[in-house]
Amino acid sequence: MEVRTRFAPSPTGFMHLGGLRTALYNYLFAKKNGGKFILRIEDTDQERYVEGATEVIYDTLKGCGMDWDEGPDVGGPVGPYIQSERKDMYLPYAKQLIASGHAYYCFCSECELNERREAFKAQGGVWKYDKQCLHLSREEVEAKLAAGTPYVIRMNAPTEGDTSYDDVVFGHMTFHNADTMDDMVLIKQDGMPTYNFANVIDDHLMGITHVMRGMEYLSSTPKYNYLYNAFGWEIPTYVHLTTVMRDAQHKLSKRDGDAFYSDFVDKGYLTEALINYLVLVGWNPGNDREFFTIDELVDAFDIHRLNNAPGIFDVAKLNYFNETYIKQLAPEKFMEIAKPWFDQVLDGSKINYKRLSELVQTRIQVFNELPAMVGYLAALPEYSNDLYTNKKSKCTPEVAKTVLETYKPVLAAIDNWDETVIHDTVMPVIAESGMKNGTVLWPLRIAITGTANTPGGFFENAALLGKEETLRRIDDGLARL
Repeated sequence: MEVRTRFAPSPTGFMHLGGLRTALYNYLFAKKNGGKFILRIEDTDQERYVEGATEVIYDTLKGCGMDWDEGPDVGGPVGPYIQSERKDMYLPYAKQLIASGHAYYCFCSECELNERREAFKAQGGVWKYDKQCLHLSREEVEAKLAAGTPYVIRMNAPTEGDTSYDDVVFGHMTFHNADTMDDMVLIKQDGMPTYNFANVIDDHLMGITHVMRGMEYLSSTPKYNYLYNAFGWEIPTYVHLTTVMRDAQHKLSKRDGDAFYSDFVDKGYLTEALINYLVLVGWNPGNDREFFTIDELVDAFDIHRLNNAPGIFDVAKLNYFNETYIKQLAPEKFMEIAKPWFDQVLDGSKINYKRLSELVQTRIQVFNELPAMVGYLAALPEYSNDLYTNKKSKCTPEVAKTVLETYKPVLAAIDNWDETVIHDTVMPVIAESGMKNGTVLWPLRIAITGTANTPGGFFENAALLGKEETLRRIDDGLARL
């Protein structure tokens, strides 16, 4: 049997990290088993449809290295792969259920339903549809249909007994029908199927063998199995995935900026690092290995090593992964990614981005750290003379004043303003003075950067700033002192 998995997102906005992880697990399992990974767009809820969201789904999956074997844009033998384009397929199946007694027409208006719902709640009950239309005679149903009375089609759910099934992650599951089953709508008044109904029909028609989805569907699965059994279809293997959490009590949230894949890309996380870390939030390879390419994940992925406890998305751990991936980037690639971040504060300057990239590549965890890290090159920040005090370098503001006065003419005499030349000119002067290197280089760096922590020391920053700006900033330092 060919393994066929599917990722079936709704085009309602950006890609949630939980959804991306679901896609990833579906992709890895299909590829590990030589099967097919299918993309299906579930857009039956037109009220929630967001223009451009389908393209976001495409771009995100492709950007993460997950190419689908069948889908809306590539086609396949069981298309179309957009549910709204399959609209005419669902009603015949719903009518088949009506004929077998597993579903029925419901003509209750929304006003009537609201009245009965409120009356039921007033008595302290939990509302479920009360099967009122199930008891209409055949003649009554035909008369209403002939009169054009609006209707939905509801599932005729059992109200007694239990439903059980086996899940790869959670094991044997049993639910009381009275608690979990209801006469859910299968076909809406506009003729569109509900998500729950279309989901079952499409999974069957597309030959999906393994349904991998979020654990929020654990209690809904008995409804799906009722439909499978009503049609006499084979039930797929279920793999319910735990929730991706921010911490033990909180889910990832849009408000906190940690819910969507795009949130992290915009912050400067590398996709490779994000995917590598995300796969481990809910799955483990069975050893201490942490770093994988997407192809290596295909080889390592074992569905039986999925966790049944919620996965905690630890941003500190992600930062560690991202830092590792950044350090491994080729210098040219790093500078390409870093350039837009440099441009935020240095655009229009003459700063040598290639050299700056060499200095910062091993100092950051996320690219959004760069503007604050290199902003001093664009404009000297305000700083206190207390910054000149450094016990380790035996520097004080008084010492700093002497150093700046002494070394300004030394620097001014340099014609070829090159990092190596600056170094080879200044270091012999320090040696002759008898002072420690730090006692001289500390105040020089503070004067031209205005900050205690910089990528590179005095020589690197002086070369980046250029001779004119370096001397101007030393003059500024002397004026402050």
